[in-house]
Amino acid sequence: MIIDFPNTTTGKISKALVNIREEGGAVALGRVLTLVISTSPGKEEEAISAANEASREHPMRVIVLSIPDESTNITNRLDGEVRVGGDAGASEVIILRAYGETGSDELGLVTGLLLPDAPVVVWWPASTPAEVNASALVEIAQRRITDSASQGDQLEFLTALAAAYMPGDSDFAWTRLTPWRQQLASVLDLPPFEPIEAAEVQAAETSLSARLLAAWLSLSLDIRVVFTSVPDRPEVGAIQRVTLTRASGNIVLERTDGSQARLTQPGQPIHEVTLVRRNLRDCLSEELRHLDPDEVYGTVIRDGLLRVDETR
Repeated sequence: MIIDFPNTTTGKISKALVNIREEGGAVALGRVLTLVISTSPGKEEEAISAANEASREHPMRVIVLSIPDESTNITNRLDGEVRVGGDAGASEVIILRAYGETGSDELGLVTGLLLPDAPVVVWWPASTPAEVNASALVEIAQRRITDSASQGDQLEFLTALAAAYMPGDSDFAWTRLTPWRQQLASVLDLPPFEPIEAAEVQAAETSLSARLLAAWLSLSLDIRVVFTSVPDRPEVGAIQRVTLTRASGNIVLERTDGSQARLTQPGQPIHEVTLVRRNLRDCLSEELRHLDPDEVYGTVIRDGLLRVDETR
């Protein structure tokens, strides 16, 4: 069910939600958190789709705050939309389209719609403020999720994230690395237990995830790690190969397509392993599983990036 609220207020939307619950159309008691999505017109539906899918694991209220740029001719107006039932997965979705000065108070727009006594996660799925932690939405969020890959200047944005990091920050460039980190960690847990003497990550030049992977390896193994830029291969993915060097030879994990990789180790047969590229739903679901600060990410982004040597 989709209900439109043209030229409205957040108070009217809040009252409508109460009426919907009383009529049995939606139940809020099972919601475990509020997800605030801060985005721009035209970018809402992809984020809402990912949130709806993730809500089957994490029932929640989703508040989508869509604020156009200054070029719009509409001023001082709030249009709302509420989705419940089959149009909202296991969540209830509130879309706020704020124009003119109405959109200047992001915190005021969402505060009255937050679930009481429930954690708040703020997600910027597309363009993100240059200083994320200067956003008013930071005041209400236990977790703050960005996506470096969606920014115009990705490297500059990653540098800014590192400089302004606060516990509770996370970025999908890091979340996409989970399958790589799991596979590499499992290899190192098996004999021979020789120290890793050198490591190299080969990836497309623009891959921020690859740089974070190199930084994580550097901190985990206490060695310098080389990041090598290679031609982009979209059919494979940005990260193409990781090489770990031991005295007995090289361990090579090389992605062969978008879902498979080849693992080569000295004295062992070649193994084909699953290494799927993660979509928005996968990344969002993982981030919502733990609302406490990701200390490993914090250490990697603050300290690990400085330990990576880049070659081209």
